[in-house]
Amino acid sequence: MKKVEAAALDSIADYRLVDCPVPTPAPGEVTIQIASCGVGYVDALVSLGRYQVKPPLPHTPGQEVGGRVLALGHGVADLAVGDRVMASVRGGFAEVSAAPAAETVRIPDGMSFDQAAGFRINHVTALHGLRDRGALAPGERLLVLGAAGGVGMAAVQVGKRLGARVIAAASTPEKRQFALDHGADAVIDTTPEGWRDRLKTACDGGGPDVVFDPVCGPLFQPAFRSLAWRGRHLVVGFVGGAIPALPANLTLMKGAALIGVDVRQHMLFEPQRAAQQLAELMAWVAEGSLSPPVGRRFALEEFAAALEFALTGKRAWARRCWHPAVPIQGLLRTDTPFSNCAGR
Repeated sequence: MKKVEAAALDSIADYRLVDCPVPTPAPGEVTIQIASCGVGYVDALVSLGRYQVKPPLPHTPGQEVGGRVLALGHGVADLAVGDRVMASVRGGFAEVSAAPAAETVRIPDGMSFDQAAGFRINHVTALHGLRDRGALAPGERLLVLGAAGGVGMAAVQVGKRLGARVIAAASTPEKRQFALDHGADAVIDTTPEGWRDRLKTACDGGGPDVVFDPVCGPLFQPAFRSLAWRGRHLVVGFVGGAIPALPANLTLMKGAALIGVDVRQHMLFEPQRAAQQLAELMAWVAEGSLSPPVGRRFALEEFAAALEFALTGKRAWARRCWHPAVPIQGLLRTDTPFSNCAGR
């Protein structure tokens, strides 16, 4: 089998496509014949040693995949060879990879492998953030910053599914139309001058009840200042440049809350809750009330272009955490040309 591997993390040029034996699943594991692997901004940072946690070497990028179960390790009883699954693996830029059975989930018949490869982290983040942390209620107004990004788009769709009126903020007409096409009720640009007035108009003269913010850029403080009484501003990520500050008196004046959303720790400390949320999300997909879009596709041989694409986000629809699918077998397809990084 083939996989992508690097012995150093200095640059994308360190990575090579190499031949290696097909892995054998350890007890409690399965091996996955990978059809699609996701690659997002964090994956690209990890691949270059720029993330807060550095991976052991040699390193194979990618962790979220969609594919079929190829083999079962000892003790695995709730999966079968041939099952269509999403999984968290140790190195997804490969034709086959091992995954803990506990991190391997069957997917609905109507869910593509491409959708599965970018689903879990984005959508569990959105549901955990909006419902657990933000207490979003039906009829409330939700402002999503970075709405054309992967986790932003997940928040748009999950917010609609929870009954909110969704205002999507994005920087270009193409991104704003993309948000409208996928469920947003209204859109707003990201030009700072006069932005709060335009947001007030989009909120029918009021302010958002919840802000979902994976950007935390120039609009961080204006968005918080625009919150309705008892509003909640969800801090999801920092792709907007320097980490912003907020005067503490604003929380008192607005009766508002600034709330962190960390899906990694949520999955670590509340695994049962996270598993329940993923099951609920999958049920929405199965019933057709949630249909996540798919990013640009690359062949495995184009791994360097995929990493560069994830790192720079220069395409029309720049996405922060969305994982553009990487078909392991097939040609490059660009029918949905958006990226995954900038999210603004």
